[in-house]
Amino acid sequence: MKKIIFCAIILGGFCTTNAQKISLGKATDIAGKGLKAMTFTNADAAKLAKESVDWMDNNNQVAGPKDSYTVRLNKLFAKHKSQDGLSLNYKVYKVKDINAFACADGSVRVFSSLMDIMTDDELLAVIGHEIGHVKNEDTKDAIKSAYLKAAALDAASASSNTVATLNNSQIGEMANAMLDATHSKKQESQADTYSYDFMKANGYNVVGAYTAFKKLALLSEGGTAQSGFQKMFNSHPDSNKRAEAIKKRAEKDGLWKDPGTVSLPTAKLTK
Repeated sequence: MKKIIFCAIILGGFCTTNAQKISLGKATDIAGKGLKAMTFTNADAAKLAKESVDWMDNNNQVAGPKDSYTVRLNKLFAKHKSQDGLSLNYKVYKVKDINAFACADGSVRVFSSLMDIMTDDELLAVIGHEIGHVKNEDTKDAIKSAYLKAAALDAASASSNTVATLNNSQIGEMANAMLDATHSKKQESQADTYSYDFMKANGYNVVGAYTAFKKLALLSEGGTAQSGFQKMFNSHPDSNKRAEAIKKRAEKDGLWKDPGTVSLPTAKLTK
């Protein structure tokens, strides 16, 4: 199982120790200026996101259609390829890192190591959260900023109404920059709410969202936590608080069922 070569987001963001990192420098300043000036449509966001995801699909091991990870993911999400007005597609990256992300074009990518530690209900909650970022257009802002950084546009170009064509290297940098982005606490809270509502509306066990956050907290506390995962937790250190917020709402809705002590599995949950 090879190690993933880019940065990513799951209920926050983390990157691997050997992840390819974009040099922000000048591009960061330009991105800040261009982000406000540039006309950027949903179609632009979807196009650039697809280019980024296509690049990532070509540069990472994707589970095949008969792979147990793909079979499990399809079992859970086959009926959610069209969700809340979004057209979604799902794939699994067979990598060691624990993560998942969704992009502005509707691409959802789940890491095999995440599936190894999350139950079905927890996966539904985590991916529902990522879909929430797409629906709330948080991913549109992320890909726009990533595009400006990768293209290293000057102020004049950044204010253009036309999205430039990127070469393969720039697309790779854009993919890294997009997935290295972090969301605000407000955006994370809104995505948490979307995930809960998604679970509730579809009759899933909302307690899965609670236990997913509890597992993320346990991973961050462990002495053997991945350095990349630790970075994720440092960016979003509220996993326990967010779990308690879910519990409070579930109790109010009469949907709370005490899961008992939450622990990390000792065997892979994907067979």
